[in-house]
Amino acid sequence: MIISTGIRTDIVNHYSDWLLERFREGFVYTRNPLFPNRVTRYELHPDKVDAVLFCSKNYEPILSRLTEITSHYRTFFHYTITAYGNDIEPNIPPADDRVRTLQKLSRLVGRERLMWRFDPVFFTDSYPPERILETFDRLAEQISDYVCGCSFGFVEAFFSLRTRLPDLLPLDNEIKHDFARRLSSIAARHSLPLQTCGSNNTYEEYGIKKSGCYTLDMIGKANGCAFRSARHLGNRRGCLCITSRDVGWYDSCPNLCRYCNANHSVAEVRENIKKHDPHSPLLIGGLNADDELIDGVQTSLLRDERQISLFDL
Repeated sequence: MIISTGIRTDIVNHYSDWLLERFREGFVYTRNPLFPNRVTRYELHPDKVDAVLFCSKNYEPILSRLTEITSHYRTFFHYTITAYGNDIEPNIPPADDRVRTLQKLSRLVGRERLMWRFDPVFFTDSYPPERILETFDRLAEQISDYVCGCSFGFVEAFFSLRTRLPDLLPLDNEIKHDFARRLSSIAARHSLPLQTCGSNNTYEEYGIKKSGCYTLDMIGKANGCAFRSARHLGNRRGCLCITSRDVGWYDSCPNLCRYCNANHSVAEVRENIKKHDPHSPLLIGGLNADDELIDGVQTSLLRDERQISLFDL
């Protein structure tokens, strides 16, 4: 089984103490988003977890203690640094600070385990394509030597996006292809492998790979291990990632990025933050009297290297 720490909320940036305590105690509880009274317990012992996946906009809060996890578990990291400022991403440090943190993270875990996530991409009057491309070029110059590649994708159009970003410019296929072509050219100049994920469109004619952000092949190569063949069902439409179990909760991310569809209500985020207990097995709140606690199925995807091939007989 693979554990994820960054799909529903930015745990690393805001809940690092809780995460580290969960690994020390060796278990975690997660609520089912569709049936909130159904709570699943997952064992976090190294022999129960094939890999731990991270995705964050700021690793500084966990950097000094990250070896508590990396020295015992297979890991893979995504570091999200976009082209937008605090008018769009209000509660994260400046990009230059996060680039320095990315470089420190790379030295700690190795560039083969670290991918830059330049996602999402969208355009407004304040952030036209030229500005986004110029920012990507500047960031790529500082980042390319420290990561194994870069993943990008265009923003998903969900129901409240127009309310959050009323000046959002339309994105048609012609605009997307032109931008992807120019982005690929910049990435090639910096020898930076570029890929998409979570997109129904492909840009392979520009040398952009279509892949999941997290695949068994990617995780295996980064950690020197082999996985069995398994379907990559993803986390949303168009996603090619391997299925993982996220330990976070929606409407709990203090980043409050205006494009994020994991937060639906700022008021609910604030209420959930108040309920956070760093010593609880649940990220938000604790068990209720009517909760149903079940043990999660934790089937390993690792290949059994002890199996003998027919060609070896």
